[in-house]
Amino acid sequence: MYTINGSYKVRQCSKCAGDTEYSCLSCPSDLCAECRVNHIHDLDTIDHNVVIYREKIYQNPTGHEVCPKHPDNDYEMYCEPCELPVCFYCAEHRRHMWQNIQRVYQIKRQHHSKTFQKIRNEAILYMRVFLSEIKADVKFCHTQFCLYRSKMLAKVQKIINGLGEELHNVNFKHACLTQKIETMKHLTIIQSFVQKYEQSGRKPTQFLLFIKKIRLSDLLCTRYVTCHSVLSMTEVIKKEEVAVSVSEIQITDRGKRRLGNERLLKLVSNPELQRCVEVKGVRGCSNISCMTSELVWISDSFNNLILTNTAGDTLHYRDDLCSEYGSHTVNKEKEFIYIDRNYNIIKLSKDMKTTTIIIKKMDTAWIPRCICWSSLNQGLLLGMYRKDPRKGIVTRYSQSGKLTQIIQKDNTGLELYNDPRYITENENGDVVVSDSIFPGAVVAIDRNGKHRFSYTGHPPGSELMLWGISTDALSHILLCDKKTNTVQMIDKDGQFLSHLLIRPSGIFIPHSLSYDKNTHRLWVGSEDNNIVGVFKYITRQITVTGKLPITADVNQSEQQIKDKETSHTTEKSKLKWKSPPKLHQLLTVSEIEGCNHISFVTSNCFWISDYKNSLILTNTKGETLYHLDNLYCGELYSDSLYSDSFHLIGSHTVNNESELFYIDKDYSINKLSKDMRTTSTFLEHRKSTWRPRCLCWSPSSGDLLVGMIYGVHKKTGSVTRYNQTGQLIQIIQHDEIGQDLYSKPNYVKENKNGDVVVSDSFTAVVVTEREGRYRFSYTGHPSGYGLMACGICTDELSHILVCDNRTETVHMIDKDGQFLSHLLTRSQEIGEPLSVNYDINTHYLWVGSWHNHTLCVYKYLNQQNILSDTPSKYSAGNTLSSLSQTL
Repeated sequence: MYTINGSYKVRQCSKCAGDTEYSCLSCPSDLCAECRVNHIHDLDTIDHNVVIYREKIYQNPTGHEVCPKHPDNDYEMYCEPCELPVCFYCAEHRRHMWQNIQRVYQIKRQHHSKTFQKIRNEAILYMRVFLSEIKADVKFCHTQFCLYRSKMLAKVQKIINGLGEELHNVNFKHACLTQKIETMKHLTIIQSFVQKYEQSGRKPTQFLLFIKKIRLSDLLCTRYVTCHSVLSMTEVIKKEEVAVSVSEIQITDRGKRRLGNERLLKLVSNPELQRCVEVKGVRGCSNISCMTSELVWISDSFNNLILTNTAGDTLHYRDDLCSEYGSHTVNKEKEFIYIDRNYNIIKLSKDMKTTTIIIKKMDTAWIPRCICWSSLNQGLLLGMYRKDPRKGIVTRYSQSGKLTQIIQKDNTGLELYNDPRYITENENGDVVVSDSIFPGAVVAIDRNGKHRFSYTGHPPGSELMLWGISTDALSHILLCDKKTNTVQMIDKDGQFLSHLLIRPSGIFIPHSLSYDKNTHRLWVGSEDNNIVGVFKYITRQITVTGKLPITADVNQSEQQIKDKETSHTTEKSKLKWKSPPKLHQLLTVSEIEGCNHISFVTSNCFWISDYKNSLILTNTKGETLYHLDNLYCGELYSDSLYSDSFHLIGSHTVNNESELFYIDKDYSINKLSKDMRTTSTFLEHRKSTWRPRCLCWSPSSGDLLVGMIYGVHKKTGSVTRYNQTGQLIQIIQHDEIGQDLYSKPNYVKENKNGDVVVSDSFTAVVVTEREGRYRFSYTGHPSGYGLMACGICTDELSHILVCDNRTETVHMIDKDGQFLSHLLTRSQEIGEPLSVNYDINTHYLWVGSWHNHTLCVYKYLNQQNILSDTPSKYSAGNTLSSLSQTL
């Protein structure tokens, strides 16, 4: 007799050392029973498809299920009229329509998959929480019972002996125990249903019979969750009957037991970008409507309207949209509703084949502007405006298109709206409107039409350039502010909470928002490109066991975000300025109109350009020594949405040989010799879609840094590095997750620590390491306040100095992006600071004005403060052998 000695290797869970029982078809994960529960409850993977492991191997069910009427035969077909599996000998069904049982099984399972997913992800989890609460109520009732019994004994000792047995039969404890038993029974039932669903891969017939017998809508948690009452006890004293007064305890219903979102969800400290979708077929993302977690409708300001998936594919296209604002929405049936070019409200069927006019435009004075589906009232909210006089209105319609409410004025009779652009409904029933663009306001009214608040920006007194808005499951209001390029979050009462997103990479200018209630993710659309980012900023507050964290508090999470928002603003600067910068010299250059950019040849001789393509060599007396008139100085595109409205770029630089490098009108980079007699082409533009915009010579390596822009409409930027022979050696374009770093580089500099510093698109200072790794973006002080970044430079202490045209100041930040001070403010001499450059020899700061011919020279560093460190030798990194898009 042979004995086999050995061990069997069981497939291990991807998350722990447990045995694999389940598998996720949405991600490459094998899961044990415990990790499977975590996987389906985590908001990161809540929409994943988890099945038993053998179903992953056997995609088509192959189990043999015997017909009980004909035991020698297996079920092979399905009778559609009777909704029963049959074999070939089931004579009573032969005249009916039969279908392949495997095909019917797959259809039925797919049809009910969302319901079972909801049960797995929410119903079971929430029922466990209710069960724990009911158990706590049982203990509470017992305590209360003892308390009342003691009081009764003290009051009427004489008759307590006769009432003792009666007191033990009081029904209030029994009521809680009944709730507990019912909840446990229901939890057991829905868990068994889920188990049958997951294990149906081998027995499709049993699944079909099981689906026919039950109503899946009854399995969802809402019906059972709300049926459990929260019980309380009150003492009822009747003076007429002492016996009754000491023995009667009344059970009162304090309302339905519910789990509010504030107990289930909480904010995370740092929003996480989960995916970026490049949407084909749109130019910018003006409005987003989530149909499912994987399918969204997106429109742009050019009336392009498409249905796309998370891969960016165009699944459906409409060409009859009317406006660029919040002109479409999705109802509970996943039907698409939008405003067409004739200002009718159109409903598109779920199969995309049929359109129906819900509301036909009758009044020519009022023009529909934005629309929203009301999940609370099962109807439509419509924002409209009229041109003369300019004012807005919000109307509510039933599902059939009947007008039910008009909201126009507040309690004092004043107009609430000027021009509604986007409209949404909050979880608390408030109607929230993004009114006007600039200055804009978020106007909130309750469901009865009473004005609650108007939010006009943070801090109070500031202004909003308002675009898309949305609300989340915690009743927060999210809004896009173009003035600061942020997504702001305020609470349901209009109080500012945080800048949720500040100029996110790849998006730069947030324009539209949509909140997915199923996965609690935020879709953010960009104004100037076709990128949509999906962010996670809300997570579960309850664990998979149904226990609530002891310190779980949404308000606390919000406060943590607010603390994070302002923490660096209160940090004391390591540098203490004894006095303001001292004006050393005032210089007038008469042949220029505004000082666009400065490049030093020596401390007494420098090149200066204006926004009219003039480039002159001048000295400290303001004398013109040389003049060039073919400098590239920006361009005005025909499309106003993408117009380069300021023409401010750093299009020239000087190397250590005193040679001038500049970009000419043909986008080639030329080099002018030191004696100004010879002009040569350093880099020739080869009709590529990439165009140079700004230059900087690197003192540490002798390389030339070139800020470039791609095309006109996509507005993607990059920084390229060339060696002294003109060979491309580095491209800096994306961050570590592949998102664009730059939109439109206007000025580029190299810091003493080797960082590449870019003034990008007048909205931010973007800093990368010399190897190209992203370090930070500075968008103003305080964080999220906004920045209109013009000229930049760096000094000997690795400070970064940037002209902010919005506040008409020069900001000084350290090498890590922390704000240090407003080094210069608007003065009579300089007016609005436009350009800055640091003279490394004298340690003076040269500042050019926006509107006049004035150059101001300031002293702001003492000699003893200057570092004497020499920069380390620069390594160019990986040399690129070729470049697909060259000059």
